[in-house]
Amino acid sequence: MARFRRRTCIILLLFILFICSIMMALKTLRPDRAGFGDPFGLGLLPELQQRTELLDNKQNSLNRVHGDTVTQISNMRAVAVNTMKASMPPVNKLEEELSSPNYNFHIFYYSWFGNPQFDGKYIHWNHPLLPHWDPKIANNYPKGRHNPPEDIGANFYPELGSYSSKDPSVIEAHMKQMLSASIGVIALSWYPPGMADENGEPTDDLVPVILDYAHKYNLKVTFHVEPYKDRDDRSMYHNVKYIIDKYGAHPAFYRHKTSTGRFLPMFYVYDSYVTIPEIWANLLTVSGSQTIRNTPYDALFIALLVEERHKHDIHRSGFDGMYTYFATNGFSYGSSHHNWASLKAFCDSNNLMFIPSVGPGYIDTSIRPWNNHNTRNRVNGKYYETAFNAALLVRPEIISITSFNEWHEGTQIEKAVPKRTGQIVYLDYKPHKPNVYLELTQKWSEKYRKEKEQWLM
Repeated sequence: MARFRRRTCIILLLFILFICSIMMALKTLRPDRAGFGDPFGLGLLPELQQRTELLDNKQNSLNRVHGDTVTQISNMRAVAVNTMKASMPPVNKLEEELSSPNYNFHIFYYSWFGNPQFDGKYIHWNHPLLPHWDPKIANNYPKGRHNPPEDIGANFYPELGSYSSKDPSVIEAHMKQMLSASIGVIALSWYPPGMADENGEPTDDLVPVILDYAHKYNLKVTFHVEPYKDRDDRSMYHNVKYIIDKYGAHPAFYRHKTSTGRFLPMFYVYDSYVTIPEIWANLLTVSGSQTIRNTPYDALFIALLVEERHKHDIHRSGFDGMYTYFATNGFSYGSSHHNWASLKAFCDSNNLMFIPSVGPGYIDTSIRPWNNHNTRNRVNGKYYETAFNAALLVRPEIISITSFNEWHEGTQIEKAVPKRTGQIVYLDYKPHKPNVYLELTQKWSEKYRKEKEQWLM
């Protein structure tokens, strides 16, 4: 019996050693590159994938030159890794090199932020809480203003903090972020000289700086004309002339190539429906009393469509196209994805451009605390991707993005970070990185390019 037990123990020990040997052998055969789990089904880390491919190529070369023992391989891999780390350029630089501007991707950009360092006070970050128009509802919500830098008028918090739009380092950081996202055109929120929104200060003097930095990164700038006081056909003619005369010669000034081969400036006109079609027709039709057509200041004018009836007004007014702006699917007829196909068909039949606006989500309860019903959750990026997919289905010439940095309405794709101060807990992009929406934009920019090539075949 003792001999039998001894033999059984020896056999069991040999079997365990055999299993361990098999496991060690399999371990040495495992692939060097593991797949990354991706919530969006596509790689969001192209720079890391490129590094791994380079490392694999180096390893293959080393295996051919040196022996194939496990020790030699491990040593050479360590040398390769250290060499790669020492010679690898900074991540931001690599991201820029991997991205090229897509001039069919336009993004709405706001230069109205200020802080004490550059502006002597906070501007827009201290946005007031807007009351509901019904006094009975308004009484149920808080009043007052936000108190930066810890308490800002936004539900997310910027990685750059409560910055000033005048800060050159901020402007440059924004250009780098946009380039990394393969965005090509900045649709700059614009008021005439000396004018501003009710919570801001005039910003026209920033345009030359923005143009210069945009040019440095091969980006272009178009103008998103805001509903300034007394905007009509005469003042629009004057302001378009001002913009083209002052900024039109800059290499970053955007001109769009039309189907007839002309290169024309483009102007997005926010809240265009506030002005009646007859006034716009004076400016935008050939027979209009203030016509800008066939003059040195002719351009492409893109109207905002909110309600379905606006499409007929836009056509009668003489506009060249329409955009939808709002990043709230279902909020308006124009912002509802399921209406884009019919809007595109209407535009095609009337020789108009249809520019759908996509966005990562929407939340403005930091400035409109009563507006929670219009919040659109980002769903870790899925809402944004759904909007892009809907836009590509209608094959638009241009896609607009709402927005780069409209922080008040929570539509920004600019980098945001987790932050908790006192009783305030800001939203963030976790479990993803602060640049996740830039990476998603870059992904869909490349997808758009590839699909557009097929549309034109």
